Amino acid sequence: ALLGPNGAGKTTTISMLLGLVRPDHGRISIFGTDSETAVAAGMVGAMLQDGGLLAGVRIRELLEMLSRQYPAPMAVARACRLAQLEGLENRFVDRLSGGQSQRLRVAVALIGNPELLVLDEPTAAMDVEARRIFWRDIGEQATEGRTILFSTHYLEEADDHCDRVIVIGGGRLLADGTPAAIKSSVATRAVRFSLGGRPDGLDRLPGVSSMEVRGRRVELLCSDTDRTLRALLAQRADAHDIEVGGVGLEEAFLALTETTRVA
Repeated sequence: ALLGPNGAGKTTTISMLLGLVRPDHGRISIFGTDSETAVAAGMVGAMLQDGGLLAGVRIRELLEMLSRQYPAPMAVARACRLAQLEGLENRFVDRLSGGQSQRLRVAVALIGNPELLVLDEPTAAMDVEARRIFWRDIGEQATEGRTILFSTHYLEEADDHCDRVIVIGGGRLLADGTPAAIKSSVATRAVRFSLGGRPDGLDRLPGVSSMEVRGRRVELLCSDTDRTLRALLAQRADAHDIEVGGVGLEEAFLALTETTRVA
């Protein structure tokens, strides 16, 4: 997963990777060759947010036409299955819903049978069930040896499905590792507990950087959990079911990008 706040450089990075933008310095190598050669050979497939779809044709017609541009394409039926388009093959492209159009973009990216699949916000227009099925099918693709690179604002997707996460901000590399390594690299930890009353003033306890309340459950993000826990127990006798642990990927992401985030 390629993660970063708005303006971090994700789109620029992907554009350079696909040969759409040339880097000012350095070089990009994909499977031992340059971007333009790798893309032209069908080694790279991409789904971009600003990619248009040809109107006035049916899904099957579009995919069959595109498949003829590649030396070893994926079967149209398989691309439709992976993109959850089975039964819609005869639907006109300009008659699709937002989620169906998004899935067609995935099929277009797959049709060349690429070794590297680049997905820019692939589940943005999908509902919860469609997202679950999509990641199940993409996981099968990765198991078969295909490399998947995607950007997303759904950080739980990166946490649940990635072997490697890259976080960038302000055009700089901020972190690179497994989701577990990214989370453990952040000094912030969390104190989670339940309360019998209101959580007034708990965000001002020593060491607390932020507070989140969900019903009776409170989560405090802290730089020093020992100080925070001692102060909490001294101030609130109604605190119970207390847990101290690491932060999630979302909290780690916010901590890593806090100084580079663009409004």
